[in-house]
Amino acid sequence: MARAYQVGRESVRAARTRELTSGGGEHFQPVAPEAEPPPAPVTVPHPSTTSRDDADVPYSLRISAAWSWRLLLLAIAVYGVVRVIGILRFVVIPLAIALLLTAFLSPAVGWLLRARLHRTLAVVVVMICGLAAVAGTLTLVVNEFVSGAPQLGNDAAKGVRQIQNWLQTGPLHLSDAQITRYIDEAQSWITDNSSRFTSGALATAATVAEIVTGALLVLFSTFFFLRDGRKIWRFIVRLFPLGARWRIDDAGQASWSALGNYVRATVLVAFIDAVGIGVALVICRIPFSFALAALVFLGAFIPIVGATLSGAVAVLVALVAQGPIVALIILGAVIGVQQLEGHVLQPLIMGRAVALHPLAVIVSIASGVVLAGIVGALIAVPLIAVLNAAVRRLNKRRPPSIPPGMEVVSTKG
Repeated sequence: MARAYQVGRESVRAARTRELTSGGGEHFQPVAPEAEPPPAPVTVPHPSTTSRDDADVPYSLRISAAWSWRLLLLAIAVYGVVRVIGILRFVVIPLAIALLLTAFLSPAVGWLLRARLHRTLAVVVVMICGLAAVAGTLTLVVNEFVSGAPQLGNDAAKGVRQIQNWLQTGPLHLSDAQITRYIDEAQSWITDNSSRFTSGALATAATVAEIVTGALLVLFSTFFFLRDGRKIWRFIVRLFPLGARWRIDDAGQASWSALGNYVRATVLVAFIDAVGIGVALVICRIPFSFALAALVFLGAFIPIVGATLSGAVAVLVALVAQGPIVALIILGAVIGVQQLEGHVLQPLIMGRAVALHPLAVIVSIASGVVLAGIVGALIAVPLIAVLNAAVRRLNKRRPPSIPPGMEVVSTKG
């Protein structure tokens, strides 16, 4: 019985197998799986990109765009800084002048401190001596001007008469009536524009008030910079993150050293220029010799441009006072002193103090004149020298240690 059942199952299986192989059961045929598509080629992005989409943009265009937006942000930042300085110029400019004076006077304070003098007393002594020197120089200049002004006026009148004679007898051949007419037109122009001169006088009065206020701010700022400069700098450094304090402090020390070297080198060069041109003025008996020498000294603080302009004033005074021959002699002396400064003094003294290309000096002076006038020309070059020293020092490798005194954030001086 079991054998018959087994034989029956085998016959049923055989019948089903013949039915499938003969085509009678199409709905039971297995479907062959579809072939998988080949994998897409993988595009490896350029090392300068962060996604595959950027790889489709040309490399030169990506670099140009990267430079463009960075330069645009830098220009916006510089413009913002310039605007803020322009708004606060009556505070920023006195502070900049105070820093220059501090860099110049700090060695004298250091000498007194080494002599066991208290810091506050040392600063007071140095500032009193500096103010006395400035007041004495101004007094001598004013006295010389007051004593020599009448003689210079007579010389100027003689010069005007000589010019009138040249206009009549020279190549122009102007008549007395024409000369008188031109003089009357000049006087009428002055009368018609008297309101402008009056408004200019009012503006000058406001400028004098601003100068006095700025001078007081310079004095107070210089005093506190000389007395508490190190404490102020440590407080500023502690405002930065702990990892950046060493770099900030190192760059600040390098900038301060560059500023001090620049100021001392400029004073030495200005003194040599003033002595050289002043000796020539005294030998040729030019009026206001001391005043003109002092003007040359002050003008030398504006590199390249200042000494040239002050020398031109000396030549003009010599022309009015002594005539063209003496003026040519003074011109030769000014040119000689300028050549000595440009080829000997500047490379030996200023070149060691700050390493700035002459083109950078000219561009910085022009920018300073546009932004802040004469004062801008005065502080432009030391500002570029300070930034140059700071950037050079920041590019150096950071040492593993943090300077002492900078570890803990504190507002205490």
